Amino acid sequence: MNKHIPIPKMDQRIKEHEGYGLVQVIHGHGKGKTTSALGLAIRCTGSGHKVKIIYFDKGGSDHYFERIILDRIPEIDYSVTGRDRIDPKTNQFDFSIQEIDKNEAERGMRIAKEACKSKEYDLVILDEINSTVDLDMVSVQTVLDLIRKKYKKTELVLTGRNPHKLLLDEAHLISNVSLERHYFYSGVQARKGLDY
Repeated sequence: MNKHIPIPKMDQRIKEHEGYGLVQVIHGHGKGKTTSALGLAIRCTGSGHKVKIIYFDKGGSDHYFERIILDRIPEIDYSVTGRDRIDPKTNQFDFSIQEIDKNEAERGMRIAKEACKSKEYDLVILDEINSTVDLDMVSVQTVLDLIRKKYKKTELVLTGRNPHKLLLDEAHLISNVSLERHYFYSGVQARKGLDY
């Protein structure tokens, strides 16, 4: 049976808007938020535009194999912030929030503000910024200030779980990646090249 999804109301803020400069939020508990944003980055560079990705709370280099490919695409710049949360001995994730996490998140916001104002990038992706705000590593007001002061032609994508309502209010496109089934809950470990 087909589900009919109602057409959303027109967003008067952007009526007849053309080109880049909008705000997108990709959130939810399903797998694929970062992957979706990376797809946008590839599409954007393929059309001759320049991209900046700021990874929040994703330190370390052994768990993010897409960066090997990003290093080969000159139109994509990226910055990594956060500590490596995977213990190399136990392979367990450290969920604690420490002062270094807040400092790294603030460093990421400084990089993001510069990228959004620079006019150098057509698309800026703040990967895991929603989670970073939700965990009180960065204030929602800091992100709102970035959105409101960014260059008007810079497209901005915010990813991560639990986006703040005020960030959703600013968005022109919201995609919710929902979880219906995940092999992780059946004991399947994260798989190199598919999950990281």
